[in-house]
Amino acid sequence: MQSTMHVYEVRPRKDHRGVDLISDALPFGRLWYGEPNAIANAVGYAQHRSRSHCAVIRVYDVADNVIETHEHAGDFREP
Repeated sequence: MQSTMHVYEVRPRKDHRGVDLISDALPFGRLWYGEPNAIANAVGYAQHRSRSHCAVIRVYDVADNVIETHEHAGDFREP
């Protein structure tokens, strides 16, 4: 069985109103997070969404530099 790697990007919005969670693995395109803990919520959602797949979640700053990288091993298994 071949494992699928999901890649997520958390990028600040150009209008400075939170962050966007971007990935081809998302069913409806990008998601917008605007609350004070937007980055943590976006990373948490990406980890939850990829619970059965391996994932890399990269958090970018305004200058397009990677400031955080989270690697998530798909640990969800059928009983």
